[in-house]
Amino acid sequence: MPSPREKVSTVDPIWSSLRQQAEAMAAREPTLAGFVHATILQHERLEQALSYHLARKLGGEDLSPLAIREMFDDAMAVDSSLGAAVRADLSAVFERDPACHSYVDAFLFYKGFHALESYRVSHWLWSNSRQAMALFLQSRISQLFAVDIHPAAKVGRGIMLDHATGIVIGETAVVEDDVSIMQGVTLGGTGKESGDRHPKIRRGVLLSLGAKILGNIEIGEYSRVGAGSVVLKAVPPHCTAVGVPAKLVNCDCGERPSHQMDHFIEELPGDTG
Repeated sequence: MPSPREKVSTVDPIWSSLRQQAEAMAAREPTLAGFVHATILQHERLEQALSYHLARKLGGEDLSPLAIREMFDDAMAVDSSLGAAVRADLSAVFERDPACHSYVDAFLFYKGFHALESYRVSHWLWSNSRQAMALFLQSRISQLFAVDIHPAAKVGRGIMLDHATGIVIGETAVVEDDVSIMQGVTLGGTGKESGDRHPKIRRGVLLSLGAKILGNIEIGEYSRVGAGSVVLKAVPPHCTAVGVPAKLVNCDCGERPSHQMDHFIEELPGDTG
């Protein structure tokens, strides 16, 4: 008769795969076996392993790892959508990042994944009238991972923050499902305006490294923004914007830019380098 842990694994294929990969890692690298066991193998569920792992990173003198872990556990117990988002994000990293060869690599070592899942708890706190704690977490996430996502921002599932260093997402920004965001991307305002002032990134978008999208503008679904571009106007669905300020260069950037991860922008006739 299968054990409770085996039953959970059979209905949670990502957790099952993660555990198998963790066991293999511990066998290959005995020096890390204790770390891998404590972080993954001793836990019954993915949510428990994640709260343990992130709490050890985020905890410190001001707030203990135990207090953070209890807070993360409470959030994930109350809101099952957090666990679903974690699994979608983990799959996004594994499927889209050619440098990622397993779930366990992303789970243990990729700070973009760590920052995103920590943000998700800060957003849950913000949405449940615990703004001070949410801002405390935002500050810790920024210090530790060099990623600054306001806890009021709305971020969907299946998101990949690749490399992640220098990503900034403002208070009223919206990022829909299946978006890929490279390092150095800013979703910001244009000044000191108040109210709804940050970009709306629709489903399936690819934001290349160093892109800056400023103001309450929409980046249409399945579009691309080229590396180093500064976008001040809306981008239609399925189009590519590039340059400073950004201009549309074509509206045929593939069916799923965020999955294809194609950062190459073809030079158009008449363009000068």
